[in-house]
Amino acid sequence: MTMLEVRNLAVNYGKHRALDGASLRVGKGEIVVILGANGAGKSTLLKAVCGICEGHVTGDVHLKNAQLVGEKPHKIVEAGIALVPEGRGVFGDLTVEENLTLGAYAERARDEEAGNLQRVLSLFPKLGERRKQTVRTMSGGEQQMVAIGRAMMSNPSILALDEPSLGLSPLLCKDLFESLRVVKQAGLGILLVEQNAKQSLRIADRGYLLENGEIVHEDDAERLASDPAVQKAYLGGSGTATGAKRPAPAAMPKPASPRPAAGQKPSDIAAAAMKSVGAPARPTPPTHPAAPVPKPTPVTNEAASAPKTNAPNIEDMVAKASAASSRRNGATPKSRAPTQPPPNAPTRPSQPTIPDFASSSDRLRAMIEDIEAAARRAETYKPRR
Repeated sequence: MTMLEVRNLAVNYGKHRALDGASLRVGKGEIVVILGANGAGKSTLLKAVCGICEGHVTGDVHLKNAQLVGEKPHKIVEAGIALVPEGRGVFGDLTVEENLTLGAYAERARDEEAGNLQRVLSLFPKLGERRKQTVRTMSGGEQQMVAIGRAMMSNPSILALDEPSLGLSPLLCKDLFESLRVVKQAGLGILLVEQNAKQSLRIADRGYLLENGEIVHEDDAERLASDPAVQKAYLGGSGTATGAKRPAPAAMPKPASPRPAAGQKPSDIAAAAMKSVGAPARPTPPTHPAAPVPKPTPVTNEAASAPKTNAPNIEDMVAKASAASSRRNGATPKSRAPTQPPPNAPTRPSQPTIPDFASSSDRLRAMIEDIEAAARRAETYKPRR
């Protein structure tokens, strides 16, 4: 028996069309689930059915042959549709019992308030245990029970739920869907918008697929759950139908024979490196085969110890610097500037001057001058008292 029938329902927000010609039906004691991605128009569909959509709504919504499009929200509640909105919408500062009592404000529910309250408390025993508790101090799953119970207090024929499992733990989600199964047994029709497709299809009778504002498919919940396309899009499956055999994996091709490495082999390079560790590098022979290889001339000890012709005597220079720094007679050393000898002074053999060599000789001369300057500073140094 069809209780709610929606035909060609469309919603426009200005120039944007959020819902385009949606049609569905809900029977007595039936759970119908609407599946779709974020932004597909699921919440817009529920709001349009319940009369709280802010966009421009066209089409037909019939509840027991009564046209509801264009009616005020409270009139739609009086007709028999109750909405559990996304985010619950409970009054956090009121108690559980006060929230439930507010749901019986509709005229159709006032005469049966006590019976509806007992039915809700029997469906949700936790609410009976916490009738005097403030709702904001309860868990998310318990607050969701309060929201569903408040909607049931209006004595509806159709219960519309928008994402009831949002923000709940997996354990609470399981308890929630089991509670909806019990609500269904009370004879209510349930229109459910839910992203938890696996749990919702498990308790639903039929389902609709909504994509980009259009209903693209309708089928029984069991067949939808086993549809490869639905599994891939909504259930996280691989797209293989239940019970179907998967194709055998293709045989892996045999690896091709390795190509010869260009150049020397790694073993040859390693052997050459080990030989070069203990032996000095040998000169590379010329590439021309006919050219004779000159033998290196052996270096004798006499040739190695023979002083070079123009090399300075390093030992004499160091001895001179050491003698200058070891003087302790207190006399200030004379300037190194050359002085003219007296005319009748005997001529002394000229001291050999240090020849000017490359940059290495200049650096050595600078070092000697630094040593002599340090010796002079040491002689004139007097510690402070």
